[in-house]
Amino acid sequence: LANTHIIGGVGFDINCGVRLIRTNLFEKDVAPVKEQLTQALFDYIPVGVGSRGAIPMSAADLVDCLEMGMDWTLREGYSWAEDKEHCEEYGRMLQADATKVSTRAKKRGLPQLGTLGAGNHYGEVQVVDEIYDKHAASKMGIGELGQIVVMIHCGSRGLGHQVATDALVEMEKAMARDGIVVNDRQLACARIYSNEGQDYLKGMAAAANFAWVNRSCMTFCVRQAFANTFNMQPDDLDMQMIYDTSHNVAKMEEHLLDGRPTQLCVHRKGATRAFPPHHPLIPVDYQLTGQPVLIGGSMGTCSYVLTGTDRGMVEAYGTTCHGAGRALSRSKSRQKIPWSEVIENLKKKGISIRLASPKLIMEEAPESYKDVTDVVNTCDT
Repeated sequence: LANTHIIGGVGFDINCGVRLIRTNLFEKDVAPVKEQLTQALFDYIPVGVGSRGAIPMSAADLVDCLEMGMDWTLREGYSWAEDKEHCEEYGRMLQADATKVSTRAKKRGLPQLGTLGAGNHYGEVQVVDEIYDKHAASKMGIGELGQIVVMIHCGSRGLGHQVATDALVEMEKAMARDGIVVNDRQLACARIYSNEGQDYLKGMAAAANFAWVNRSCMTFCVRQAFANTFNMQPDDLDMQMIYDTSHNVAKMEEHLLDGRPTQLCVHRKGATRAFPPHHPLIPVDYQLTGQPVLIGGSMGTCSYVLTGTDRGMVEAYGTTCHGAGRALSRSKSRQKIPWSEVIENLKKKGISIRLASPKLIMEEAPESYKDVTDVVNTCDT
């Protein structure tokens, strides 16, 4: 399937991604107000299937959001200027075209801005408990053990799903026309430079912009929750964004192919971009360390911050994993793991949790996922 774009190579939650925000707080500062902070975050950020956001948005705003990405959140006051500098693609895919997003997709996305959703999406307050590379960590503003950071994992919600669903129908028609046969409907594809391929890439870019806006609005809510809990302004808490990585997206990038620089459409489904030091597409702050790569662990376990390498650029087109990966399907997890047991085990570890439905926690129990440390060890070069 050379020179094609494959929907399954991106997935339905377009630009699902992970964002990491640092603070100048430490575990000892948070411990006395842990339950209060947990509840404040839950109050500020709507969660669950069909959740509706608290960020007001008109139909005209949505069009701007789809085409401007984080430039929209900067204009509206939901982001800091530094946030955009520390975001993949600087929070905006320029080829986005809101006219390639259907009315149905826009209708689904309009009420969902600033919402986390369900599944394996989360907002998590974390504690730094190990630093492997002090120089790289210091560049990210991570200086000491016990420091508090916040990780957000979510995507483009119903809007992105509808963009992919709509494109699937059009690509099936294109395959019939072009004589392309695939084994699975989700592998539906179109020639990159066909009308269908270009329309999808423009619609996908718009959905990606929506996802960055969504994470930015949640970042705004996280900052407000911390500010209210600690009676300090977010900037006084040094709540700077370390980085934002995408893991469900396709982008045109230059890579070496048979030793020659070549423009490729790199599909990253459940995979994270990991560019090395000195790459022109990563921020100035990380030119000497490589791009931060955010690897989320399963619930109740650790997460990792890695950096891109030259070897990874050559061997994997600047790509690595985005998380631990499932060991059990969601249906098997529901059958094997009682939700009350999961919550009790988290409490024993001193972890406070809030969720839309306690029974959904079975699907995301630590036992449902591979060991993130084992996974990260396979990525370490």
